[in-house]
Amino acid sequence: MYGTGILKGLGVTLKHFVDTYIEDLRWLGRKRYGSPEGIAHRASKGSRGIFTVQYPEEKVPLPEEFRFIPFLVYDEGQEGEKILRCTSCGICAKVCPPQCIWIVRTTDPSTGRPIPDPAEYYIDADICMNCGLCAEYCPFDAIKMDHNYELASYKRMVFDKETLAKPAAYYESIRPINATAENAARAAKVAARAGKME
Repeated sequence: MYGTGILKGLGVTLKHFVDTYIEDLRWLGRKRYGSPEGIAHRASKGSRGIFTVQYPEEKVPLPEEFRFIPFLVYDEGQEGEKILRCTSCGICAKVCPPQCIWIVRTTDPSTGRPIPDPAEYYIDADICMNCGLCAEYCPFDAIKMDHNYELASYKRMVFDKETLAKPAAYYESIRPINATAENAARAAKVAARAGKME
């Protein structure tokens, strides 16, 4: 018989429609809309029915590996100064597929030799494809991928060094598992160097 596929498809749609209201009745009296537990439940595999988020009031929790625009990590010095981890080596600019990263190296005025601190650092967010290769290839853990995806603008988005710089504590807050592993590896490397020097 012709049209059985259409009827089966409509049956699936009707089942999801009915399951949505049954699920709403199960959550009646509980804080569902807007609460993190409700959103997490509706986004999980065990949820039934149609899943809708009332954005921007509700937001789906982002996984730790979510990546958007890169940012530069800095450590805070003893007197509160920002010490960028970036040494302006240029690896991130070389591996960037759309070539949206520009770095201007700082040079010593007396010798003309490069100083491991970028004078200027730009990322064109309009061109960036959020691939994460810059963060993956950075040997100094100086560039990481951000979770902030709400960047709508009427202007061209070219971010400079000051806009891109965020503290290491911010990175640890958005990616706690990765940051813990990286800090442990960094501590092991420092301990190994100290052991060789003794």
